[in-house]
Amino acid sequence: MKRNQKIVPLSRDHHSGLLFCWKIRQGLTLGADISRIRNYVLYYWEHHLLHHFKEEEKILFILKDNMLIQKAVDDHQRIETLIDTIKQEKADTDTYQSLASMVNDHIRYEERELFPYLEETLSQDQLMAIGEELQRLHAAETADNYEDHFWVKTSAKK
Repeated sequence: MKRNQKIVPLSRDHHSGLLFCWKIRQGLTLGADISRIRNYVLYYWEHHLLHHFKEEEKILFILKDNMLIQKAVDDHQRIETLIDTIKQEKADTDTYQSLASMVNDHIRYEERELFPYLEETLSQDQLMAIGEELQRLHAAETADNYEDHFWVKTSAKK
């Protein structure tokens, strides 16, 4: 999808988020120990996803009382609730499947519906200010360079 350059950093995060979902599903399919998947989920939450949610909510979601934005914020809260379940070590494989599906569906929603809506609705000045703030925050992007590749067949049974 052609994305307004001002919010491209968030779309890049979304690509990383889809890989996060794939890695969880792949690890489950390969029978990786759930503790390995849990460690990755918590790592990704702390280093990527939580920051992404905060950026969207503080920088991009500037329209008040908007149902499309509220759906995204509600999704964030539901995802965080699943993460909390995982943190408390109360998660089973269904919880991880639900997390992967929820994050995937949320990303698809934002990319296909919310972002195009915001690109049409926000003024150029608003998009410019959003873009400047995102550029500043993403200047030192950190890659998802998690070392335990539980999603790869050769290392799934460590």
